[in-house]
Amino acid sequence: MSFRIAIAGKGGTGKSTFSALLCRGLLARKFAPLLAVDADPNSCLPDKLGIVVEQTIGDLREEMRRDPDKKPAGISKGEWMEGLINRAVIESTGIDMVVMGRQEGPDCYCFINNLLRQCLEQMGKQYQAVVIDNEAGLEHLSRRSNGTVEALVVVAHPTVIGARTAVRIMELVRSLKLNVGHCFLVLNQADGALDAGLEAEFTRTGIPVTGMIPTDAVIREWEMQERSLLTVPEGTKAAVAVENILDKILERRTT
Repeated sequence: MSFRIAIAGKGGTGKSTFSALLCRGLLARKFAPLLAVDADPNSCLPDKLGIVVEQTIGDLREEMRRDPDKKPAGISKGEWMEGLINRAVIESTGIDMVVMGRQEGPDCYCFINNLLRQCLEQMGKQYQAVVIDNEAGLEHLSRRSNGTVEALVVVAHPTVIGARTAVRIMELVRSLKLNVGHCFLVLNQADGALDAGLEAEFTRTGIPVTGMIPTDAVIREWEMQERSLLTVPEGTKAAVAVENILDKILERRTT
């Protein structure tokens, strides 16, 4: 059974950077093969991992919706979709990737989304771990298109707005009754202790702060040069912080 970690946060909080560094930490801990799923319509994770994407699941979904008769005779729609998804998997050393892409058009996608969920559930079993980079609205989790996750990490900036966004995300998790094992809160670009007022704002999420990631010039340089964050040097401040957070997530895995 693969270990599934979903990441959520408002755009611009650095959740894709966190997701990439989390993949780096998992690979260092021998969680291979690893599957990275970019479920944010504003796709950034492939760039952070240095992976080139040619086709998204959204593209395949639109293809299936527009031309349902394209399915070859003799196989079910589920088998056909599974074959299409396998085509869309980008393979790399130790890590594969699937990009969900945008959902276009006004039509109902319930049946296709159910097929996606079933196929991704089966695909996920082939991996030691699955990292899912979601948007703040948790669209793919709310549709159950990514199935069960053992850990949900909410990434936020250490600001009042960041705290209130994290509160709304957790309210959404609870209202949707998502099938999540443990929830974690991570503060990104956090270079000092929180004052009492800000700490109180984050307390309203109902989950403690698992870790704080400092601003890191090395990460900024790597991103500006469009280099894979999997290759950042050992001892990089942000990478070390994410590794410590990952250790805490893995500790909770056994409880």
